[in-house]
Amino acid sequence: QVQLVESGGGLVQAGGSLRLSCIASGSIGRVNDMAWYRQVPGKQRELVAVVTRGGITNYADSVKGRFTISRDNAINAIDLQMNSLRPEDTAVYYCYADAQTGDSESYFPIWGQGTQVTVSS
Repeated sequence: QVQLVESGGGLVQAGGSLRLSCIASGSIGRVNDMAWYRQVPGKQRELVAVVTRGGITNYADSVKGRFTISRDNAINAIDLQMNSLRPEDTAVYYCYADAQTGDSESYFPIWGQGTQVTVSS
């Protein structure tokens, strides 16, 4: 069984910083894209940042210049450095990976359990 384990959420004041981490565990094979999504109650889950296996990154317009995604292919892990946080960044943040699992050559979406980020004004 493959799991994505997240850490690093919490409560921070506006203007502050947090760093989220996510690492894959279990029988995981090749991993394509890895990403961070976020969701607030009553809204759809939205893409925050994505990084390809080759290191190409893309960000939601709302976080460009403030958030940085990084990846370690050796351990199938990603981080999200979040600076200049705003109250509207408050959400549950989910780690995502498009990966092979077990003996399968197919790729499947894998999600973490989510970590709460709360930014106070």
